[in-house]
Amino acid sequence: MGDARTEEIGRNLAAVRERIAAACKAAGREPEEVTLVAVTKTYPAQDVARLAALGVLDVGENRDQEAAPKAAAGPPGLRWHFIGQLQRNKARSVASYASVVHSVDSLRLVDALTDAAVRAERDTPLDVLVQVSLDDDAHRGGAVTGAVEQVAESVAASPALRLKGVMAVAPLDWEPDAAFGRLADVSARLRVAFPGADWISAGMSEDLESAISHGSTHVRVGSALLGNRPPLG
Repeated sequence: MGDARTEEIGRNLAAVRERIAAACKAAGREPEEVTLVAVTKTYPAQDVARLAALGVLDVGENRDQEAAPKAAAGPPGLRWHFIGQLQRNKARSVASYASVVHSVDSLRLVDALTDAAVRAERDTPLDVLVQVSLDDDAHRGGAVTGAVEQVAESVAASPALRLKGVMAVAPLDWEPDAAFGRLADVSARLRVAFPGADWISAGMSEDLESAISHGSTHVRVGSALLGNRPPLG
């Protein structure tokens, strides 16, 4: 199967896929309903290529300054997911390579991404998820409860963006089931107005089972796939 690192990632990938399959079975869902997004922040571009060779084509990054060169160097055919907090001055760069932005939480960011996506002359709209602040603490990222539909309406009205659903990170002091249950409720309310916005990006290495039980369609997994590494800086 190649070098030792590829074999290590392959073993980890098999274990993660088994966890996803078991969680889906417990929830009465099919594993095909859940997309595995490999979070490659702090890992080298070579690991992205290894994941691609193993069939993982959805790749998540938190920082544009790390994601942009990886996207430029990476193998073709990958779907890049920007999952970190996005500064408006990075919107133009992100719109040039990302397939999905998971972390849209303000009207100003919607405007910046719309402008960036138009300038990028993309072949397809930029898919967008509204990041939800589950504890209504806007300082940690995410639209607070009253603003979620407002942001969603702005995305839906954009000529260059496509509203796909919602994303959230479970607050550190919350039980995952409580967090993802609340996100499922937000998603259900949003789908009344926007039936096609049926993606739920939730769950990471330590809590993906809970997220899947509450309807997650995209799990963002880093350490369980790639191991623990010191930050690149």
